[in-house]
Amino acid sequence: MLDTIADRFSTSPRSPVLRSPAEHGLDFEDVTFPSEDGTPLEGWLVPAPGSDRIVIVNHPRFFSRSGLPSHLEPWRSANAETGNDIEVDLVPDLAILHAAGYHVLAYDLRNFGLSGAANGGVTSSGRFESRDVVGSLRYARSRDDLRGARIALFSRCLGANATFFAMQRAPQEFADVRCLVACQPASPRALLEPRLERLGIPAGRMDELDRLIRLRTGFGLDEMSPVAAAGCVRVPTFLYQVYDDVMTRPSDVQSVFDAIPADVPKELFWIRGTTRRWDGYLHFQRAPGRILEWLSRHLGR
Repeated sequence: MLDTIADRFSTSPRSPVLRSPAEHGLDFEDVTFPSEDGTPLEGWLVPAPGSDRIVIVNHPRFFSRSGLPSHLEPWRSANAETGNDIEVDLVPDLAILHAAGYHVLAYDLRNFGLSGAANGGVTSSGRFESRDVVGSLRYARSRDDLRGARIALFSRCLGANATFFAMQRAPQEFADVRCLVACQPASPRALLEPRLERLGIPAGRMDELDRLIRLRTGFGLDEMSPVAAAGCVRVPTFLYQVYDDVMTRPSDVQSVFDAIPADVPKELFWIRGTTRRWDGYLHFQRAPGRILEWLSRHLGR
């Protein structure tokens, strides 16, 4: 059983890109650009003519830029245990951001969606994926139609972890980033401990699971936690999370928030009334006001 958990944690099946900005009447461009290490990344650019502001959006683990069809098999069975067997369509988020006057760049992280394979297919909870965050920033700055644009990042789960690790490793890449919205970052240990509990596996087996995951990824669980990397954040950060998320613990996200330096503007918002992690990913399109206000405050109008 531990081998199965370690295998699933160390690699991720791809989710298809099933939705499109065209469904919301948006003009968009299919784009491809290199990650920091050259891995080809696939995405969409939804332009907002006349705007000088851009939001760069990435996605959670197991998802693509368009979301996750977890109302369909095989994703439904994989997520039914935690009640997350509902569709998450992330494309409405792009329409909301565009309507608010932002260019939007949405992309698939390595080994997800239609982006290139890298690192033997290993998912590293943000360590390798941090290179994709850097690549997205470099691409946005390279385009003549986006040159000099004020930049915000909207990063979710694995994408949020990747953003924190990129800030830790390459802070110079974020000098002109105005703010960050970080949805549900997660430490591997905080995800795996509840998983073992649900399966009735004694907590004392965590050390063995840590060893098995290190053998597959080259990283121990604590090396893949975003908490220490959050200490390197230097941009205003809005963090939000489902408080009673059955897949993790609120103390983990609180630790990420607390690690962000006190002199950095920051806010933490808890989503109440649900235990489904997927409701956190759907929160923006259901109640966009708070996040739009944060973006407007830091990007200007």
